[in-house]
Amino acid sequence: MTVPFRWDLVTPDRLGSLLDDVTVPEMGYLGELCRCAGKVLARGGNGDLVFVGRSLDSMFDLLGGALEGTDHRLARLPLSFQRPEDHTRPRVLRAREILTDLGITPASLARRTRPVTFVDVVSSGRTFRSLFTLLDDWIAEEREPWPVIRLKIRFVGVTRRTATSPNAVRWKDYADWPRRLPAASVVNVSLDAMTWSHFGNWQQKLTRWFPPHRWVSGAAETQRDDRTRKALAEAVRLVELGRTREVRQMIARAIDGEPALAEPWLRALRSRLA
Repeated sequence: MTVPFRWDLVTPDRLGSLLDDVTVPEMGYLGELCRCAGKVLARGGNGDLVFVGRSLDSMFDLLGGALEGTDHRLARLPLSFQRPEDHTRPRVLRAREILTDLGITPASLARRTRPVTFVDVVSSGRTFRSLFTLLDDWIAEEREPWPVIRLKIRFVGVTRRTATSPNAVRWKDYADWPRRLPAASVVNVSLDAMTWSHFGNWQQKLTRWFPPHRWVSGAAETQRDDRTRKALAEAVRLVELGRTREVRQMIARAIDGEPALAEPWLRALRSRLA
């Protein structure tokens, strides 16, 4: 596989006997995940959501079910970024190919009507910085119009919730690249600290880790051991829950009070979910 294999759970792919005798893990995080997902939708600027890495796969699955039948597109960018020096020319070119497969190129960004909104858990912001640099260099090489493209890319960082303070310093305050985008294009959504750590650090993932040294050589083969099967059962259940009226209403309620509700697209989406 050139990228880590992941079953299509919305269409869905045939799973055969993979889930036979598998107990679905407890999902005590569901309410908090719904709240966060609603905020991500509201602050995503009506963009097509692209989930970076693996940390928020559960949100991808939940929204895959909840947004079924709408015109909102979801995608996964399975790249895991590490040190900038890891991004050699062959790796950069391979990353561009993967982005191209998702329909994300400098030319397409300059011509699309709906923005692309990248979503990931954020601590230091290193992944977003690497992704922005990858896109920025590519746009410059292709000589596509940056003043147009800067309006077509957005970043939503899911952060660990802490006590609010007027003196708090956030990850994007340390970075210079967000200043090249409109202020509303780089935003945060907070997530309960325990849930954030679960998704970012502890949760068994369905797909294999895909760091830069594997971008060119290709992804490791997908496992089908007991832990992976449990992760698959959890993902399947999240898609099913996303289709339920109860969960869709939970996501819709999380949108209430968001400034973007003044915009027709979000009012229409909230009405569809409710």
